[in-house]
Amino acid sequence: MTVMALLQARTSSTRLPGKVLKPLLGEPMILRQIERLRRARNIGRLMVVTSDSPSDDALAACCAAAGVEVFRGSLDDVLDRFYSAVRDIRPEHVVRLTADCPLADPEVIDAVIDFYLEGGYDYASNVLPPTYPDGLDVEVFRFSVLETIWREASLPSQREHVTSFIYQHPERFRLGGLTREKDLSSLRWTVDEPSDLMFVEAVYQALYGDNPAFLMADVLRLMAQRPELLEINSGQVRNAGYLKSLVQDDQLPRRV
Repeated sequence: MTVMALLQARTSSTRLPGKVLKPLLGEPMILRQIERLRRARNIGRLMVVTSDSPSDDALAACCAAAGVEVFRGSLDDVLDRFYSAVRDIRPEHVVRLTADCPLADPEVIDAVIDFYLEGGYDYASNVLPPTYPDGLDVEVFRFSVLETIWREASLPSQREHVTSFIYQHPERFRLGGLTREKDLSSLRWTVDEPSDLMFVEAVYQALYGDNPAFLMADVLRLMAQRPELLEINSGQVRNAGYLKSLVQDDQLPRRV
């Protein structure tokens, strides 16, 4: 059984350009996240998938210098980038992660993969529906499913947001969603805005020195002790980029 994780990354984000290379306790944010991902016991191989745009030259060089496997493909057709990265490798299972999540929890990743494998799903995640903090998202799917959607997805949003074709067609794929009893989806642990990075910096400064392998439970305890951290990046919309893409290909009504 081959489980391969693809970490989606670019530096041309509009809300916080170059965010994946922003320093986090003296290291690029993406390398801090990879440090955490490497603790996941179920991931057999990890690859950063970035674009072949010159804007991502520094990102690719940073990862390569750190000994991280890198693939470069289309900037805008991210689905093609994912498929092209593994077309010749053909792993049995693919894990999709995004490089704006430096609080990613290896235990959560392993739990989603276990759930997916034990359930025999075509696709499973912890975002259908979301009950984990935004920034702990994990998606797992069969390579055969990736090949199918690469051939059939046609809308711009489906090419940009890799797995959207899958959960838009539940009649075709066996879908699974891992959920928590207590819904924590209102917590924002991803990095899209400067305030998000401020929150993550505060968490790392508080926890990393004593325990570099801190987990979701440690962050939750910290937030209970210091509730003011909640105010740093509150009030933002989850998945704003995906919603914008749906509007652009007329999947949602436009506001007049």
